[in-house]
Amino acid sequence: MKLQQLRYLAAIVEADFNISAAANKLHLSQPGVSRQLKLLEDELGFELFVRDGRALERLTPAGQRVLERAQRALRETQAIKSMSLDARDAQRGSLSIATTHTQARYVLPPVIGEFRRKYPQVRLHLHQGTSEQIADMLNTGHVDIAVATGSREQFAHCVLLPCYEWHRRVVVPRDHPLARSKSLTLAKLANHPLVTYVFNMTGPASLPDAFAAAGLEFDIALTARDADVIKTYVRVGLGVGIVAAMALDPREDADLVSLDASHLFPRHLTWVGFRRGNFLRRYMLDFMHQLAPHLDRTHVHKAQLASSQDEVDALFADVELPHYH
Repeated sequence: MKLQQLRYLAAIVEADFNISAAANKLHLSQPGVSRQLKLLEDELGFELFVRDGRALERLTPAGQRVLERAQRALRETQAIKSMSLDARDAQRGSLSIATTHTQARYVLPPVIGEFRRKYPQVRLHLHQGTSEQIADMLNTGHVDIAVATGSREQFAHCVLLPCYEWHRRVVVPRDHPLARSKSLTLAKLANHPLVTYVFNMTGPASLPDAFAAAGLEFDIALTARDADVIKTYVRVGLGVGIVAAMALDPREDADLVSLDASHLFPRHLTWVGFRRGNFLRRYMLDFMHQLAPHLDRTHVHKAQLASSQDEVDALFADVELPHYH
């Protein structure tokens, strides 16, 4: 059994059981990957995939168990390589980050700018996506770390470290009736079409849950993943915007009135995460510290040793987090 065969197995699964797609991603020929897969199955003495003719449909139960162990072996191999690189040249390497548009647009620019000044020889790769896409990138090892909010249930195999808290704010044009409102309520919001973020498709969504708890129906005029898009449609009169507090710039958004909504919707926690068991190079630890100063190496190392996310949360229970509101 060869390590490359395990790598091919993982690549085929990631490519939705398409051997040709996996081979292209690996920069190999399809016959070569198929041959190595056959050799692996012959050595193991059982089939890894359920087949329909030549097409692979899904993993067999035994194949699923092999895949899980193969992925662990591949992660450990990568960790050893990272340890070697860190010992030989701590200033050189790459850092891949998966995050949302809001983090990439409003939070990360100064952090990345400072990081680049400190580590000019580290190649940075920034990937934006939904919570589901971010979870997939992190769980499959396509990125080193993720910066996101909520959706913790999708990151069961990861260590999530708290960065900061934030609340939503309501934005309207200056001539909008709500701009003169002295007290914002859910009932008042329900009287207007809303423009806000796309709701979580796989778990609870705090905004609709808040209206439901109050027994109110609401009208969504538009949902988008980009706060700049939301504000654009607020400006053209499509509806009342609901955005993250850090997505508002006093100068760029001076034409809009921003209203506090922290009493209407629950607070959100933004975290930085990495897959449990991954080796973190020194510049990765520094990036986390620049993003959230309370994430020093001592705290991160303790979090790496924790056996569960509950233990990680307990490590930061007494830490006062920065807050956007």
